[in-house]
Amino acid sequence: MFQLDPHPLDWFTVDDSVLSVALVFPMQGAAGIFGPTCELCAQLAAEEVNQAGGVLGRELRLLPVDGGAEPAEIADRVGALVELGVVQGVTGWHISSVRQALAPRIAHRVPYVYTALYEGGEHTTGVFLTSETPDDQLRPAMRLLAHERRVRRWFVVGNDYVWPRRTARVARGYARESGGGICGQAYLPLGTHEFDDVLRRIERSEADAVLMLLVGSDAVRFNRAFAASGLDQRCLRLSTLMDENMLMASGPTATEGLYSTAGYFASLANQDTLDFHGQYAGRYGIEAPAPGSLGESCYEGVLLLAALIARARSLDVTAIGATADSVSYEGPRGLLRLRGSHVKQRIYLAQADGVDFDVLTQLDLDTARP
Repeated sequence: MFQLDPHPLDWFTVDDSVLSVALVFPMQGAAGIFGPTCELCAQLAAEEVNQAGGVLGRELRLLPVDGGAEPAEIADRVGALVELGVVQGVTGWHISSVRQALAPRIAHRVPYVYTALYEGGEHTTGVFLTSETPDDQLRPAMRLLAHERRVRRWFVVGNDYVWPRRTARVARGYARESGGGICGQAYLPLGTHEFDDVLRRIERSEADAVLMLLVGSDAVRFNRAFAASGLDQRCLRLSTLMDENMLMASGPTATEGLYSTAGYFASLANQDTLDFHGQYAGRYGIEAPAPGSLGESCYEGVLLLAALIARARSLDVTAIGATADSVSYEGPRGLLRLRGSHVKQRIYLAQADGVDFDVLTQLDLDTARP
């Protein structure tokens, strides 16, 4: 299996025949559970780009940076790579607090493609975003569950940083639009293992559903504790950050009544998804980590970064920004285009079926908007 060297500054020198890109993905912490698939999906995309001739006639090479470290540490490391001319672009999945530390350091110097679903509102020049935001992802999902499952009372459980807190803020309005409300909130540090107090609060609140805004292994441990408490028999869960690797880690007895909304699920039976799975399995074998939505986003990030540079025919951030809205690329999520530095895409609602997802429907984004 392909492995990236986690310490690029220790060995790398500038090579003008290579287009070097910092791949920032979690190698530790709560999000480390899907780090391996982020790595493999990104490398698969890089190999595809290189087989097609590279970018501006140069080989695209990925340099890993641990996106699970402290945000300031990550910003210092990537900033040094950029300032020394070691990398000419940045992409990858990492939490919003990392993006907030990183963007001011690098976005005006090199193109930065951020692949994680996030809270919305990022408009820094030079930052381009491939994944979902609450208005298109969470709003229609909450509206559909309110209509189909009569969900009125939501309890929010999230990690204590910008993405969960800002998402919960807009979710309050989404709940009101559907005739409901938020009946309680709890925010926990990344790396939380104990959920007893939160579960008691959920039970007392008589919530119909829990909006889960937890990252990686925190969500896995919450799923197990939630099922062990018996709350899964009367209370739904909706997550905007839940992939197949997290389902498998949760276990089949801990996923009843769990819904997820995303732009990609491995179980989608369309040609784009099937082609991607064939390429992934052919490259890494059937025992490789499942290429769920979080890892697959890194494949999208590499493709978009290559397309942006190729369309502008330049590495200059201003030139790339000037042509960005004319950029399109085709990947596992279909033919995608940028609008206002954000990729616009189809969004789906799925229900967990043991350790797989059953995709229920494509969400209607137009009717979800007020």
